[in-house]
Amino acid sequence: MSLFVLLIGVQGAGKGEQARFITQKYGIPQLSTGDLFRAMKTRTDDFARRIQQLMAEGKLIDDETTCEVVRERLALDDAQGGVIFDGFPRTPAQADWLAGYLQSNGHALNAVILLDLDLYSAFKRAYGRVSAADGKTYNYYFNRGDVQFEFVPHETKLFPPRLKATLDGQELNRRPDDASADAVIKRIDTFVAETAPLVDYYKAAGTLHRIDAAGSIADVSAQIDAILSR
Repeated sequence: MSLFVLLIGVQGAGKGEQARFITQKYGIPQLSTGDLFRAMKTRTDDFARRIQQLMAEGKLIDDETTCEVVRERLALDDAQGGVIFDGFPRTPAQADWLAGYLQSNGHALNAVILLDLDLYSAFKRAYGRVSAADGKTYNYYFNRGDVQFEFVPHETKLFPPRLKATLDGQELNRRPDDASADAVIKRIDTFVAETAPLVDYYKAAGTLHRIDAAGSIADVSAQIDAILSR
């Protein structure tokens, strides 16, 4: 039996962590449009070059092109038993396309899971998170562990201080788009604008499951497992 799952959640809601849990438990891959678009940079075919040009010009990728990228990914062998959708669909038009594509192949979305998190917590989770070389994560606001955090003033004083994190003398990694508070807020604003109609779309379809993402990783995973095992 195939399993097609859509995860929806603002940055910091834990989509990546829960996608890894679903992959390990149910053996289906994660389909992230962000990853797919980044992979286009290594291709030389006409379709990839067209997407590269759009990205180079800073233009949004239109629905038709996005859906074609997803179609390519869904045609691969490892996606025949299902996938975890992350970052797609983003609009009702993309949701309509996905429903039609899955139906034409004898499938349907088994569950749409909204990882619900208040926006203040979402900001702190994203802006404060860092990761060590072994993949373990820490957070300035929630989980400091033995990490030494400090705000380092910009040398010109024209920009806000930089959050620096070190552990055992090694500086930890921060995602570039987490390092700027303005960039984090813009991503939250985009999520709010895009997701509200999508949540209503799936709520009306009766496939939406809402989970409080403020709980522990294990608790959220257990709730997702309960939904998918049904």
